[in-house]
Amino acid sequence: MAVLSAFLGPVLFFGLGPYLVAARSPPGVECVLFNEEYMTCTWGSRETLTANYSLYYWYENGSPMVECQHYLQDHGISVGCHFNQSEIIQFRPFHVLVNASLGGRTLKIPSERMELQDLVKPEAPVNLTIHNVSNNQLQLTWSSPYPKAQCLEHAVKYKSNKDTSWTEHRVKGDMFSFPSMDHEKYYTFYVRSKINSYCGSTRLWSEWSVPVVWGNNSTSKGTAEEQLHWFWIHTVLVPIASCLILLVLVVLLVRMERVWVILMPRIPNPSKNFDELFITHNGNFQEWAGVPKDVVESFKPNYSENICYVSELPPNNSYEPLWESSNSPPSAVPSAPAPLREHSPYKNSYMGV
Repeated sequence: MAVLSAFLGPVLFFGLGPYLVAARSPPGVECVLFNEEYMTCTWGSRETLTANYSLYYWYENGSPMVECQHYLQDHGISVGCHFNQSEIIQFRPFHVLVNASLGGRTLKIPSERMELQDLVKPEAPVNLTIHNVSNNQLQLTWSSPYPKAQCLEHAVKYKSNKDTSWTEHRVKGDMFSFPSMDHEKYYTFYVRSKINSYCGSTRLWSEWSVPVVWGNNSTSKGTAEEQLHWFWIHTVLVPIASCLILLVLVVLLVRMERVWVILMPRIPNPSKNFDELFITHNGNFQEWAGVPKDVVESFKPNYSENICYVSELPPNNSYEPLWESSNSPPSAVPSAPAPLREHSPYKNSYMGV
């Protein structure tokens, strides 16, 4: 008997191996309704599944069975189903059937009857804001993207820079008062939400919000949105603006000559306009300007003037000796003036008798 068992063990293991692996599939189907906007139902991962499973779902009270329209896949293996908001009906029992065919056998993943209002997971709170109510009291407020704010309850956790553990409080509204604070410390606050007992019995909490910090040594105060705003300015806008400025400077350097011409226009040089006057027409302005020849001829004189000779007569009382071809000086006694003779126009003196 012991020998037979030792022989049949490996045979059963290798012969039924695929079926045993398939039998070790995940224990059930998990569905989560995210912020009442969409829902996912998952039943495993690529590492735990050996076949492609199909999902069928229906609602009680006569609803037909429908196959999943949008499968979630991991490297070709179907691991879940995505439901749009139009396919979701709350406050009606919801059923799913997940099965696959492997080696002529039908494999099933078990599932239970579900109430979708108990599977809602809200989105994390936003717009966390801290207000100074008094000298020793802070007030923390926030808002939620969940459409039914009256169906939510919240949890606030905080600690100071000198604390070693977090302190958590349950809050029904969207406000939390912190009665005693130490101005020598700085505090960090988180908020999360879930559906309250009036609207469902879910245990699914939202993710923790973006933290908000207040205190003496905090890097920033006020709202988480303000911190996110400054984060985008320092890490995104400033580098982009710097790159754009550098690009503009490079373009300006490349086109500096064109920019200089625009800012300081050059004084035109008229010498090139007169090259034809001095080179082609040899300085002939009338020819260069295209003045007709008859106009040029009309400006030339067409008459001649006779030469008029002018001579200067000596004064009457002049004793300056005037003689011609004679070595004897004139008489000392003044005599009557000699009659004028005709004289050559080429001489400027007169001879006495």
